[in-house]
Amino acid sequence: MTPFVAEFIGTAFIIIIGNGVVANVVLPKTKGHNGGLISIVLGWMIAVFVGVYMTADSSGAHLNPAVTFALAAAGKFNWSLVPMYLLAQILGAMLGAFIVWMIYKDHINEAESAGDQLAIFSTGPSIRRLPQNFITETLATMVFILGVLFIQPAESKLGALSALPVALLVGGIGFGMGGPTGWAINPARDLGPRIMHFLLPMKGKGGSDWAYAPIPVFGPIVGGILAGIIYTQFLQ
Repeated sequence: MTPFVAEFIGTAFIIIIGNGVVANVVLPKTKGHNGGLISIVLGWMIAVFVGVYMTADSSGAHLNPAVTFALAAAGKFNWSLVPMYLLAQILGAMLGAFIVWMIYKDHINEAESAGDQLAIFSTGPSIRRLPQNFITETLATMVFILGVLFIQPAESKLGALSALPVALLVGGIGFGMGGPTGWAINPARDLGPRIMHFLLPMKGKGGSDWAYAPIPVFGPIVGGILAGIIYTQFLQ
């Protein structure tokens, strides 16, 4: 696979599995309804494991603009390749969200609220205070990226053997830091599905909450860049 195709497919798989688990837990009349936080965190761990393992040898398994920005800020990834990686990641996330919608559309149309519908696609804060929400996403992503860089020293890619520890790290971040904002820690994971929520038909659909959208996009980007700089300047 080319790096573009790998990032596209890998990110799509992450969203299909990760957002699919959220849909199974949140939506009514599913087999996993009310499965709780543990189900969601485990689902995202499996999603990241699969995505990283699939694409490590083809693209370096960024699958997350925060990872791409972190490696570029660390001087380990060419800035000229960043736009291509970001486009692949966002388009892949959009495809993944579309597939989740196709699978769960009957349940989405019977969702108890427009907020539950949106939760299938994108993140939202438990307490809506945008400056604090931004800090949370920035710090959670910074911790995540620093952990990734220690698992796989700052090179331009992750190796396939990094898939399991990175997945465990995602779970740890979710359990420990996911409560306030739902731990996007990945701009593509939030923005791509949010766009699809805006575009796709749903019975009783509300707004896509574009006022909150910059938080899970720019918070993780800032966190990723900070992690890349801190790692290369102070921790190598």
